Amino acid sequence: MNVTDEIRTCLQAAFDPHELDVVDDSESHRGHSGYQEGGASHFNVRIRAAAFEGQSRVARHRAVHAALGDIVPRIHALALDIGA
Repeated sequence: MNVTDEIRTCLQAAFDPHELDVVDDSESHRGHSGYQEGGASHFNVRIRAAAFEGQSRVARHRAVHAALGDIVPRIHALALDIGA
C-alpha cells in the first residue's frame, strides 16, 4: 500500500468522512527541501466529517495527526483542509 492509500485508509477509519481527497503533491516540490524521488513527501488532504463539528481548528488538526500516527513522521509536508 502506498502512502496516499495509507493516509486515506486511516482517515476513513477514524472519521468516516463524507468527503475525503488525498493528493500526493510531491512532484510540484521537486528541488525543494524534503522532496523525495518517487513522491510520498508532500500531501494535500481535504476532509469533511461530522466528527469535526464544534472542534477548533487546532483540535481538528490534532485529531488528524493522531489518526495518522506513524505516517506523519515519514512525510515532509501535510497541508490540511478540515471541516465538518
